[in-house]
Amino acid sequence: MTALPVLETERLRIRPFTPDDLHNAHKLYTGIGWVDETQTPTQQLEQRRHYIAWNALNHRALADLSQMPTGDRIVELKANGTFVGACGIMSLWLPMGQLPSLGGQADSLFQAEVALMWAILPDYWGQGYAPEAARALVEALFGQFRLQRIIATTEHGNQNSQRVMQKIGMTIERNPFPEPAWFQTVGIINYEI
Repeated sequence: MTALPVLETERLRIRPFTPDDLHNAHKLYTGIGWVDETQTPTQQLEQRRHYIAWNALNHRALADLSQMPTGDRIVELKANGTFVGACGIMSLWLPMGQLPSLGGQADSLFQAEVALMWAILPDYWGQGYAPEAARALVEALFGQFRLQRIIATTEHGNQNSQRVMQKIGMTIERNPFPEPAWFQTVGIINYEI
């Protein structure tokens, strides 16, 4: 396996983070509420700096180990480099067997899954950037790493994320059980031969 290359779509470039992305990433994560409110703004910025450094190291280290790179990537406009958001993948431990299509068992064991994420600056919502970036990442992951499936999770009330899931071809399921609280609505897309 090799590192995931810079991806390009008709309108977007999806690339690894660099230290120069700190303030844009901080603006994004603060703007969508992904912050630790017990921290001062200076502490939040420092935490983001560590996260960006981890992303860069993680991509290189996992490629050196012939493993799929996890972490976030920058989403920018191809025409002029304007930062619009981030997308990426992570390994999540989930009780997938709780989903009706996979058994519907309340006491399902947790298993590792490749999870897709996306976040777009609110100023750029409604322009199709999230599904365009997510679709490019899914195609690259299936093509390069031959994954069996990719999932995404969100809250029951997050209709925007559920629409992105639908637009990229995911089947959407609701977890019928209240726990774990962060495992509510799940999008699943399987590799098709």
